[in-house]
Amino acid sequence: MTTRAIWFRRDLRLNDQTAINKALEHAGDEDEILLFFHIHPDLNEEFTARHDYFFQTLKAFVDDAEEKGLVVHFIEGKISAAFAQLVEKHQVEAVYYNRDESGFGLKRDHEVKEYLNDSDVQVFSYIDHHMHGAKEVTKKTGGYYKVFTPYYKQWKQLQKPAVQKVDHERLSQLAVDKNDEFEDGYKAYKNLISKTTREFDKVGENNALDHFYDFLDEAIYEYEKERDFPAVDGTSRMSRFLRTGAISIRTVYHLIHDQVDYRKNTEGVETYISELAWRDFYNMIYHFYPNAGDEEMVEKYRGLPWNYDEDLFNQWKEGRTGFPIIDAAMRQMNETGWMHNRLRMAVASFLTKDLLMDWRAGERYFAEQLIDYDPASNIGGWQWAASTGTDPVPYFRVFNPTRQSERFDPHGRFIKEWVPELIDVDKKYIHEPAKMSEKDQEQANCVIGEDYPEPMVDHKTMRVRAIEMFKNEKEAKSSS
Repeated sequence: MTTRAIWFRRDLRLNDQTAINKALEHAGDEDEILLFFHIHPDLNEEFTARHDYFFQTLKAFVDDAEEKGLVVHFIEGKISAAFAQLVEKHQVEAVYYNRDESGFGLKRDHEVKEYLNDSDVQVFSYIDHHMHGAKEVTKKTGGYYKVFTPYYKQWKQLQKPAVQKVDHERLSQLAVDKNDEFEDGYKAYKNLISKTTREFDKVGENNALDHFYDFLDEAIYEYEKERDFPAVDGTSRMSRFLRTGAISIRTVYHLIHDQVDYRKNTEGVETYISELAWRDFYNMIYHFYPNAGDEEMVEKYRGLPWNYDEDLFNQWKEGRTGFPIIDAAMRQMNETGWMHNRLRMAVASFLTKDLLMDWRAGERYFAEQLIDYDPASNIGGWQWAASTGTDPVPYFRVFNPTRQSERFDPHGRFIKEWVPELIDVDKKYIHEPAKMSEKDQEQANCVIGEDYPEPMVDHKTMRVRAIEMFKNEKEAKSSS
């Protein structure tokens, strides 16, 4: 008899799960399968919104497993001590997991694999979080892509892995059902769950699947037209489920092809699939450029004289900039843990180009606030907006927050939802409330400078300064 352990991480589901399937495939009828989750102390020193959402998803996963007669065990502590306990208590001979390819997860996986190999435990790891792994989409001449368009062309040509059906009955027959052997780990799990105080509308595998079916009914056909308008429910909001692994990327991809009515407009379908490819693209970039979270990917911009002003940064964080669309976006994220993608670009551009502040500060604040925080995608997005990353927006293309507001929230519906001070402001002034006369302010019950702030900067002036900053740095590097 062999004990095979399945290590769950950010793949919190029981369907279409590669590590589960491979363990079942390798297991004999006399073998045992132990399901476990490792609580790493370094990862949980701070309990932010993303931790809250993740551990609520973990609880939903544990509860779902219990309903199917499965026990999820918990180990906690530093890797060597925690995994030693796992191996010794059950004489584990093989560990299965879906591996990470970048960031903290990659370093942790290397440490675990090294420890298990030294302990004569077999290790089986798989690509599961992404459709294609970091090394699967490569140039014909070798090397990795740094521009999305040719990457996506190659990505589309590759055969997509199929959805994997999990034999839950056999899993329950082989699963170790004792839940009292890892008491310290279970206490650590209960302690984490007790910290989850925020309320989220949807967590877990069942909600993920239902939510995506709803999106496929109608919204996906209008995705191309409506995805940029924050007042419209035009995006899928699946990022939180994909990040926690409550649903697999394979299931999402194949459900699209199985459920979509191709007699309808499918332009939105193609656009949505390209967004799935962006996840893979940024995962690849972060894998091959592991320092992307700490330094500009474009070397000539590594010496940019970013501004550091704590007061300005706090105004941006709290949604008190005096630019309604920026303030609405930041308040939405602070309250819900989610922000519309169009607005993620707008607020990142505002911080880096209008305030000339370091993109790393914004990226790290997003890491605290977003429930769908994915390091590769978030770092890639911030470096894109800051014009310092791979395939970025050109430095001379500076988003005008007022024009963004007028174009993507023309009636101010989104603004008024999240900035109640402006709820009575006339449509004529909703994008630039500081232009109201004293009489208009009185009628709108909104005194600029008291009820709602003056614009913290002049966009035209800061646009010129931002362009000059990049040009000067570029010229300095080229002449040195």
